[in-house]
Amino acid sequence: MRIGYLDCFSGISGDMMLGALVDAGVPIAVLNEAAESLRLGAKLEARKVLRGGIGGTKVDLQIARDSNGKNEKTPHRHLSSILGIIHAAPLAASVQARAAKAFELLGAAEAEIHDLPVEKVHFHELGAVDTMVDLVCSARGAEWLGVEKWFASNLNVGNGTVDCQHGRLPVPAPATLKLLQDAPVYSSGAEMERITPTGAALLRMLEVEYKPLPPARIERTGYGAGSREMAGEANLLRLLTAKVEDTVQENGSRRIAVLETAVDDMNPQLVGYLAESLLKAGALDVYRTPLQMKKGRSGILLTILAKPGDLGVMRDLLFRESSTLGVRWRMEERYELAREFREVQTPWGAVPVKLARDAEGNVLNAAPEYDVCRELAEKNSIPLKQIMQCALEAWTAGNGAK
Repeated sequence: MRIGYLDCFSGISGDMMLGALVDAGVPIAVLNEAAESLRLGAKLEARKVLRGGIGGTKVDLQIARDSNGKNEKTPHRHLSSILGIIHAAPLAASVQARAAKAFELLGAAEAEIHDLPVEKVHFHELGAVDTMVDLVCSARGAEWLGVEKWFASNLNVGNGTVDCQHGRLPVPAPATLKLLQDAPVYSSGAEMERITPTGAALLRMLEVEYKPLPPARIERTGYGAGSREMAGEANLLRLLTAKVEDTVQENGSRRIAVLETAVDDMNPQLVGYLAESLLKAGALDVYRTPLQMKKGRSGILLTILAKPGDLGVMRDLLFRESSTLGVRWRMEERYELAREFREVQTPWGAVPVKLARDAEGNVLNAAPEYDVCRELAEKNSIPLKQIMQCALEAWTAGNGAK
């Protein structure tokens, strides 16, 4: 599974995110194609800069001017107008969904802070062209990188005050603080706003998990520069992409992906077929739990255990073969016993026996392979339990607990 990691030691803003994406290899042409799709006269330009002695990429927004020499950088817009622009753009549905979600979160935060219905909130600087471009292009860049899961460091929110449409506000600004609820934050360095409302919305949009970088092989690295140059400080956002491998950790655990979805409108026969398809595609296990869902409907909770690298395959199968509209997933670790097969002879043929050993090599479990025993039972008209018992006795007689 490919992951992305945002190292926010100096905060995060929209232009820092775009710069980090370009620095990590996303072509500026890809981002400009997304910007142009909004039909707002916006164009992005990238340049190399130094911040605290470290090279990074600064992305600047250029906005076309009208016949009067004015641009439309900071008009007042309502959420419905912004969402209309995003959904009208010829963008992938996943990019539209992420960008729309970011603005919906911004709108909800502003509405709560100003005690207004969300439909009456005026997006001032948040509704400007640059913010729409930041969010849409960031969603497009994340898609181009092929990242399946985002992580982030603790967030340096800065300190002091910031001047905005509503006057002078404390840092972090109220909307930013609302969006960062439950995020791990701290304040360090010179007085300045280090996480903007747009930056906070980006973190929510990408559904980041705040934790140290998990064991992985690094693929790409990018540094996105902020606007301010500060002596002795690198005003940068660092972005990494890496591949999480299916390896056993030193403590004997292995990372697995867990996917879940609840359905209440599927033919049970289709659920059975879906479970078989998931197992054939590499799922480690699939199980079904009865549920009592809303409006008294009976449902099924489908839970899939899979290797991290198979997460995308499992997700796509669920969407293709089930009636679900959404899939939850998370990464977990599980302890595993070492496994091996030993073949034993029975009067009806050879049967593999699966052995599970602990760290010292002791056999804790032994189980005849079901499918082989079933095939022999059907072929010889012998009770299945008899063949399985015979295979287990054959292994015990020949190996004991070795």
